[in-house]
Amino acid sequence: MTASNQSIVIHAAGDLRVEPRDVPVVGPEEVLIEMLAGGICGSDLHYYNHGGFGPIQLREPMVLGHEVSGQITALGVGVQGLQVGQLVAVSPSRPCHYCIYCLRGQQNHCLNMRFYGSAMPFPHIQGAFQQQLVALASQCVVANELTPGQAAMAEPLAVCLHAVKQAGDLVGKTVLITGCGPIGCLSILAARQAGAAKIIATDLLNYTLDKARSCGADDVLNIKENPDALIPFHNDKGQIDVHLECSGAAPALASGVECLRPGGTLVQLGLGGDMTVPMQAMTAKEITLRGSFRFHNEFATAVTMMQSRLIVVDPLITHSFDIKDAKHAFEQACDRSQAMKVQLIF
Repeated sequence: MTASNQSIVIHAAGDLRVEPRDVPVVGPEEVLIEMLAGGICGSDLHYYNHGGFGPIQLREPMVLGHEVSGQITALGVGVQGLQVGQLVAVSPSRPCHYCIYCLRGQQNHCLNMRFYGSAMPFPHIQGAFQQQLVALASQCVVANELTPGQAAMAEPLAVCLHAVKQAGDLVGKTVLITGCGPIGCLSILAARQAGAAKIIATDLLNYTLDKARSCGADDVLNIKENPDALIPFHNDKGQIDVHLECSGAAPALASGVECLRPGGTLVQLGLGGDMTVPMQAMTAKEITLRGSFRFHNEFATAVTMMQSRLIVVDPLITHSFDIKDAKHAFEQACDRSQAMKVQLIF
């Protein structure tokens, strides 16, 4: 084992600590990465605030984090295509590549998935909020011309690119996006690049709606201030072609169903627990419901799109904190009225 490195570890709800963890020796096909930036995700906040979500609860201390980038400092035997000193975005997705779903090209549904910072299995899968991280070379995408903060946005952007792929052809379509946190705003950017002609965004906060507008939403609607804001989109059985539901809230899903035209598509990517679905209305309007879960190949595409400036994520990175101030960073990230994407600097 090498020298200890500082890591951000959750012990229980509200019990977040910065403490040393050992770094394994770099093995074949692996690289050692000096972490530079890490974004705090909604799932990290669930562990911080509640010790988990639903039946998935912490049973041992766990390093958090899965939206990360860093600089390669050492190469294991057999690593090709990477060099010491390169900035890389690190995919948290580590499928086994041999189960039935991996062999079908559905790596995001791998039966043996080792996704950073997950309490689903036991022992838990430790996360990437570590000063020194050993990762598989196959997880690393060279992020030349990006800043570490931009490169760390590859993971949430990949989630949204996968969701847009699930939605099908968006060229010339009218798209409704409910929930304008980081995933909602990145979905706006992704939908526009996919050819959406008109994008309507809803949320409960003006702060997040301002961010949605800056990302290119044509109409932004505060549903808390005006609960009837979507009623004009109910006309003639619906005005919306595709609904990307990013909030995980049942009322948002139901409001979208009312707006969807017959034959429209609802893509659910927000995770908020089980919801009641207005199945009768969906049946009568012949609406297609598709789930969207994580990503795989889209991770490298996310890096490429940021490098080419097809998608610019900078306005969404609103706060940065040194890891010694990790608890303050998590508290800031909990305040959706003042923060979008909060990142840690290692």
